[in-house]
Amino acid sequence: MGDNAPPSGATGNGNDEAGNTAPGLEESIRQVGSAGRQTLDSATHTLRSLRRLASADFALARSAFGRGLAWSGVAIVFGASAWLLLAATLIALLHSLGLSWFVSLLVTSLTSLAVTGYAIWRVTYFFHHTGMHATRRQLSRLGLFDEPAEDDPDADVEVPGERTP
Repeated sequence: MGDNAPPSGATGNGNDEAGNTAPGLEESIRQVGSAGRQTLDSATHTLRSLRRLASADFALARSAFGRGLAWSGVAIVFGASAWLLLAATLIALLHSLGLSWFVSLLVTSLTSLAVTGYAIWRVTYFFHHTGMHATRRQLSRLGLFDEPAEDDPDADVEVPGERTP
């Protein structure tokens, strides 16, 4: 069968194998236009539903963030008070074991400073991931939102209004 052969079921006289007549050009255009309108309506409804979903999702995230922040505050307050009570107990225990008050306070303070240093190191490590480095790399490859470099031919172009106070 050649490349120019009619599709199976077509007889070449406007009838298919069952003898049904093919619609005319105007009817075909109407059907295509109707299918296009239905597709556009479907896409519109899909986008509207997606917007509603995103709006509801953002509202849920906002609410969850606020509640999470409130509960984080409660955890910080009770965690700090628990550590103060634990440190006081540790100081009293070390003093009862024969250490002076100064040494007991020093051991507890050094322990607190060590944990604080470790926490600061971990915070800086995790905040490094908030820089969205991979996304910025991809946007830069697309030529979007990148900083001009020396090898950029448009690096010396001044943006109007940039030096306006």
